[in-house]
Amino acid sequence: MAHHDSCELSANFGFATFESFFMIQRRTLIQAAALSTLPSAPVWAQANFPSKPLKIVVPFGAGGVADLTARAVAQKLSENLGQSVIIDNRPSAGGIVAGEIVAKAEPDGHTLLLMSNGTAVSAGLFKSLPFNPRSDFAPVSLLGLFDMAVVVPENSPFKTLSELIAHGRAHPGKLNIGTINIGSTQHLAAELLRSQANWVAQVIPYNGTPAVINALRGGQVDAAVEILGPMKPQINAKAVRLLGVMGESRPKDMPQIPTVRELSGLSNFNVSSWNALAAPAKTPKAVVDRLSQELAKILAQPDLIQRLAGFNVQAKASTPAQLAQLLDSDIKRWSEVIAKAGLTPQ
Repeated sequence: MAHHDSCELSANFGFATFESFFMIQRRTLIQAAALSTLPSAPVWAQANFPSKPLKIVVPFGAGGVADLTARAVAQKLSENLGQSVIIDNRPSAGGIVAGEIVAKAEPDGHTLLLMSNGTAVSAGLFKSLPFNPRSDFAPVSLLGLFDMAVVVPENSPFKTLSELIAHGRAHPGKLNIGTINIGSTQHLAAELLRSQANWVAQVIPYNGTPAVINALRGGQVDAAVEILGPMKPQINAKAVRLLGVMGESRPKDMPQIPTVRELSGLSNFNVSSWNALAAPAKTPKAVVDRLSQELAKILAQPDLIQRLAGFNVQAKASTPAQLAQLLDSDIKRWSEVIAKAGLTPQ
C-alpha cells in the first residue's frame, strides 16, 4: 500500500512538474516572440528621433555666411523632421565656446554643431582645447563650400594671377598680401599659396574684411586673399579686380576666372572654406545616418541650392565618413601650414 501511494505521489508530482515546465517554456516562447517584434535599440532611437526641437550651435555671429547657411538649412530640416530647429549663435576665438557646448551636450542628435574648416584650423592653432575636434564629435554631413579669392586693386598693374605670382618671384619681399586676422582660413590660405608658389611676399593681417578692403583700395597692400562672397560687391563696383579662386573649379557664375591650381606647378592646390554639421560623439549611428540622409535630400532641392548660391555657397552634402575624412585631411594640412608659417600655438 505504501509502495502504491508513493508511486501515485511520484506520478502526480511528475505530471505537475511536467505541466509547470511546459507552461514556463510556453511563457518564455511568447515573451521571446513579443521581444522579437520590438525594434532593436538603434532602430528604436531612430524611430523616436526627433522627440523635441533641435538646436544648431553656430560659432559665428548672426549675418555671416556660416549663420545664413545654418538658417537656410535649419528651415528645410525643420520642415522635413516636423520639429523646430533653433539657431544658437556663440561666436568666440577658434569656435571654442560652441564646440564645448556641443561636445558636452546629450548625445541624442538634438544638439548639433555648425562645424567649419575653422574647426580644423583650431586643432593646430591652440595648445589645448576643451574638446578634441575629431574624437568628441560625430560628423554628420557637409553643407556647402565657398570660394577663397585672390584680388588686387582695380588700378593694379597685375591683370592676371600668373603676372602677380611671377612678379612676386622676380622681386622677393616686395609684395604685400592682405588678409583678415592671424590664424583665419584666409590668412593660412595666403601662407599656403606663398609657400607652394615659392613666392617671397609679406602676409599682413587686418582686423576684419572692411579693413582689408580699405588697405587694398588705399594701396597699402598689393593683393588680398578673402572669401569671394564679401568681395563680390567690390568686384561688381570695379573697386577691386578678381584674379583667381583657390578651390577645385572656376566659379559657376564667372567661368572666365581661373583657379590657382591651373598655374604651372600648383595643380594640387585646392583651398575652399566649408560648413558642415556634427553631433556629440556618442550619438547613435541610426540618428546620425537619419540626419545625414535628410540633409542629402534638402541640399539637393533647387530652391535651397539657389538660396545658398545667393551667399556664394555651393550646396554640397556628404556622408559622415566623407566629412570625417575632410576634417582629418584639413587638420593635417593646416597644422603643417601653421608650423611652416612659424605661428606659435596660442
